[in-house]
Amino acid sequence: MADNGAGGGVVGSAVGDGAAVDGAEQRQRGWERPEDVLAQAVDILRAPRPNILPRFSRLLADLVPHTAVAQLSGVCTHSPTNAFGPTGLAGRIASLELAHLAEAVTPGRPWQGEAVLAGRPRPAVAVAAAPAGSNGALLVLVRPSAELLPDRPLAVLQQLWELVTTHSHHRAADAAPVHAAASRASAGARARAIAELSGAHASALSAILAPLRSAALDDATARRSATELAVGALLDLRAGAELDRTLSEEPAATAFARLADELRPLLRHSPVRLDLLPPAAGERSVPADTAHAARAAVRATVLTMMEQDGLTRLHVSWQFVADGVRAVVRDDGPGLLTADALAAHRTSDRITALAGRLAVDAVPGWGTTVTVDLPLTEPAATGGPDPLAGLQPRELDVLDQLARGRRNREIARALLISESTVKFHVANILAKLGVSSRGEAAALAHGAGMPAPATLYAAS
Repeated sequence: MADNGAGGGVVGSAVGDGAAVDGAEQRQRGWERPEDVLAQAVDILRAPRPNILPRFSRLLADLVPHTAVAQLSGVCTHSPTNAFGPTGLAGRIASLELAHLAEAVTPGRPWQGEAVLAGRPRPAVAVAAAPAGSNGALLVLVRPSAELLPDRPLAVLQQLWELVTTHSHHRAADAAPVHAAASRASAGARARAIAELSGAHASALSAILAPLRSAALDDATARRSATELAVGALLDLRAGAELDRTLSEEPAATAFARLADELRPLLRHSPVRLDLLPPAAGERSVPADTAHAARAAVRATVLTMMEQDGLTRLHVSWQFVADGVRAVVRDDGPGLLTADALAAHRTSDRITALAGRLAVDAVPGWGTTVTVDLPLTEPAATGGPDPLAGLQPRELDVLDQLARGRRNREIARALLISESTVKFHVANILAKLGVSSRGEAAALAHGAGMPAPATLYAAS
């Protein structure tokens, strides 16, 4: 084995040479038949999320003997780092140690060797998986000895981990609303705590660096060594903050690209054309749960729209508006779709759990537009109810135009809709706002901060 340089504390190699001792073969007897392996897998998947790792550890005791097990997962923002085993060992395995090891492990290729875990080098086995649409997951088993395992148990371990991580990813992507809300809150709290700790430790280490760099100290060697240690600690702190951000957020462009990969197979054998418009500010980060909810809502909407007759085109777009993300799905179908049609997918519940809003704007003969607005931050407390809260996104667009003093023909031209559709929306706006004239509606709009600045306006 040779030092691969990853993380400064990992020595090992990907498995492929079949090296082993006879004792390891003896421990596989309970895993020889396919039905036995499947039974073990089912037993793992039946476990509640907090019990998966302990049950996994017990089931692997004969296949891969180990003293502790740990995971680093981008699938779950609620608890990305987890460990099971003796407190003195499992309780001391750090997320940065797992992150360093993750750099040495290739998804799909089991790894075994020596890695720094719980503060010192230990023999270990690691497998990584990267389900489509996730940030990947690493499983590490701390071995009782440096004895190499043969290929077969490691191949079984790899496939089991692929199965568990894929299952966990689907549970996260299709999580119940209460779980999505809890995960979002937990991720935000963890990010704030890490940011505060990083700031405090960075200040302390910076204070140590100042006197150690002072010319008044004549022990240059000691000063240089201490400086290098302190700088290394600062880099580790920054890496920890970046690791947490990576696990709880993802760039908008990456999130949309994953959505595109999920949608294309749905229309591969369909005559319906799919147009995709990614967000302009693709480098901006989006909370993982927000990205999951947006993708789930778009998938459900596309599946529902595909059930309509006469559909030839679908347009999907994401954009940043104010302090949130807006996902829009528009079709050229019969224009008879209602919000109830999405109820089977629990789309509205998932969006509401994240303080978002779903609107369905169907115009007979012209098609349907489904708009999903999800906030990027927790909603701030307000002094009273929003008078415009009952309006749909398209109605808000029309009201914005009214607030600019434009007539129906000008509004139709600006929003690329017919003049009769504008009249339809204006009538709904007056009824929902409880006013009798366009002037009163415009006055309410001005009180709510309309018209919006031109740079923030976008027709859906």
